Amino acid sequence: MGLLDRFHNRQPALVATTTNNGDEKTSERSPEDVIVEPLPDQDATGAREVGEVAEGEPGWTPGGITFAEDTAGGMGRHLGVVSCTLLIVGRIIGTGIFSTPSSILSGVGSVGASLMLWVLGFFISVCGLFIWLEFGTMFPRSGGEKVYLEAVYRKPKYLATVIFATNAILLGFTASGCIVFASNILVAAGNPSPNAWVERGIALGVIFFVTLLHGLTPRLGVWLMNALSFFKVFILLFVVITGWVVLGGHTRVQNPTANFRNAFAGSSHSSNDYATALFKVLNAYAGWSNVNYVLNNVKDPVRTLKIAGPLGLGLCFAFYLFANIAYFAAATPAQIKASGVTVASLFFGNVFGTQAQKALSVFVALSALGNVITVTFAQSRVNQELAKEGIPLPFGNKFWASNWPVGSPLPGLIIHLIPSVIIIIGPPAAVAYPFILDIEGYPGQIISLFVVLGLFWLRYTRPNAVRPFKVWWPFAFFFLVAACFLLVAPFLRPSNGVGDTPPLPYWLYPIVGIAIMLVGALYWAAWRVILPVIFGYELVPRKEYLSDGTVVTVFSSGKIEKN
Repeated sequence: MGLLDRFHNRQPALVATTTNNGDEKTSERSPEDVIVEPLPDQDATGAREVGEVAEGEPGWTPGGITFAEDTAGGMGRHLGVVSCTLLIVGRIIGTGIFSTPSSILSGVGSVGASLMLWVLGFFISVCGLFIWLEFGTMFPRSGGEKVYLEAVYRKPKYLATVIFATNAILLGFTASGCIVFASNILVAAGNPSPNAWVERGIALGVIFFVTLLHGLTPRLGVWLMNALSFFKVFILLFVVITGWVVLGGHTRVQNPTANFRNAFAGSSHSSNDYATALFKVLNAYAGWSNVNYVLNNVKDPVRTLKIAGPLGLGLCFAFYLFANIAYFAAATPAQIKASGVTVASLFFGNVFGTQAQKALSVFVALSALGNVITVTFAQSRVNQELAKEGIPLPFGNKFWASNWPVGSPLPGLIIHLIPSVIIIIGPPAAVAYPFILDIEGYPGQIISLFVVLGLFWLRYTRPNAVRPFKVWWPFAFFFLVAACFLLVAPFLRPSNGVGDTPPLPYWLYPIVGIAIMLVGALYWAAWRVILPVIFGYELVPRKEYLSDGTVVTVFSSGKIEKN
């Protein structure tokens, strides 16, 4: 018996439903899949259990599922402040700080400009964090941007949800972390230039391992995720302390302060270069909103979110800034630019020698593994939330919304697995890594733009709504300006004329990002408008309960009767 057969193979029961004309009929449904008809725009009953939140106000239910229904089922609330802080730290500290400083330096041309971007990226991230804190405390349910877009952009119905779903599913992969893990493991094994398929094979092994870890042993997955987050903090702290020792002249590195004299010499004058580099910096900080995606699993989510978010991001900024200073103290700009995705290994090689370089490569690989585990944990919950809303998926969205087989969303993990495998197998790793970072960043900025615009709109239309946290206006405005700049600048010609992913043209990644969003809009139009008009039916929503209490919206096709 196949996986889907086992999921759907239940004893049927007669359940009463109501037709559009008011007649009662019976249909066969399993006892676990009790149907509640019809599907009204209900208020979020139960929201007061987690504090005074806006979702308890009339008309504030995002999507079609209420707060109480959305938080039913699954593993329950098992993540506290420490776990949530580690969820943020573990997501932020991963591949970025160990791998991207070289491409950022190559893009902007100078040490001073690179450090400036890391500070600017932090400030933009702080502004974004505060905006997401306002939304997250107003709507303390899993899904992150999905929930906030649904709360603001209610018409056309499900358009914002489907566009976000397209982006989350097609670009919500962790291929970059798997690639960094593979490349660093191979460096540690003494094979820095392996066959491409050897690197891809290792990367594929990582993503399949993480999928099975979270899907079949979820408690072990959370424990390993937290353990690797502590490990990453320790390794980065060691890099920072080593950097201080290097600057003090107590290592074999000669003239460690050379790169900080005339630090802005050679800086680029191209807006495209700075925008592209800033995308990579922001990708390295990505994760400050990680708790927003899993709030259904968080104890006292409003309080926890307000503590874990600033604490996690603040710790990572301190580590990032001093780690970059350490890199620039131990190597020349030319060496860093040539290091590719192994800049941390270069650092340890210059300071301690070849053997230490190999050991550090293992540490970076484990850090990348921790990042993959953390991202996959959060992204699978987002995929599950999308399936709960009734987004049409192959084999029906009930399976993809379920917590089959042991309480964690293995189907949501599979949705995450598929695009990750495609990206790992598809393009060459040397081109894939920087292009993936750019591709992930651009649609994310489009979504961020609409989220912050939604904040302004809700402040205008609902000025008296309950807001446990309110972002300061200048922070929100600065984030809006930064988002607009990051959407325009990639189309401006870079100083080298080709960007950072040759032979691909510099304008390709924003075009691909926009195209992905348009695919979502077309998918929505086909589902909600074109096919119903062509075949003469209307989409009739209903709610169904799975065996563990998870509530799912299911759409059926009702024939339109002509008078």
